[in-house]
Amino acid sequence: MSGLLQASFILEINYSEWSSNVVPVKKSSGKWRMCIDYTNLNKACLKDAYPLPIINKLVDNSFGYNLLSFMDAYLGYNQILMDKVDRNMKTFVTDGTNYMYNVLPFGLKNAGHMYQK
Repeated sequence: MSGLLQASFILEINYSEWSSNVVPVKKSSGKWRMCIDYTNLNKACLKDAYPLPIINKLVDNSFGYNLLSFMDAYLGYNQILMDKVDRNMKTFVTDGTNYMYNVLPFGLKNAGHMYQK
């Protein structure tokens, strides 16, 4: 948890209307990792109707610009900042402490679509 706090990927909060449970999952290596069960939040969210942008249009729209920016795939979702309004829904509780994500967490219905966009 401390690594996520130091990187500012999560923040400690006092109260939230939404809260998801933490579920430990055993990896194939035998180690454990923390996953957050966003089942109820995913049921409440609408599915993105347009998951992928039209690649040809993106390439055509980039013509004439001097700079090109792209994301580092190693960091993945942690590069995508959450909107302040949406951060309050991406909360979870561990040992009686509430946290919320500043960045896009794994496990959300539309996370893959947002990353690809």
